[in-house]
Amino acid sequence: MANYVKVASVSQVAPGSGIVASVNDKEVAVFNVDGTFYAIDNVCKHRGGPLGEGELDSDTVTCPWHGWQYNVKTGVCLTKEGITMDRYDVRVVNEDIEIAVP
Repeated sequence: MANYVKVASVSQVAPGSGIVASVNDKEVAVFNVDGTFYAIDNVCKHRGGPLGEGELDSDTVTCPWHGWQYNVKTGVCLTKEGITMDRYDVRVVNEDIEIAVP
């Protein structure tokens, strides 16, 4: 059974945006795509840029450092084939955004 941890409140992640949250000493990027929340690793696989600070266009986030793009729903890199970010299950409980941590 997954252990869920609160990372933010719904009001902290506006539609079409993302934030960076720390969970068990790990940075996670949390995104709001039309009212549905998704979470992937925050550290871009290219050069370590903060994905949670990137620009979100629909379900694609662009790393603010070098422009690599990832699908926030799947974690798949759209810039370089074969790269995938870890993603985490997300749920909303009483206006709290929680992610499943291993």
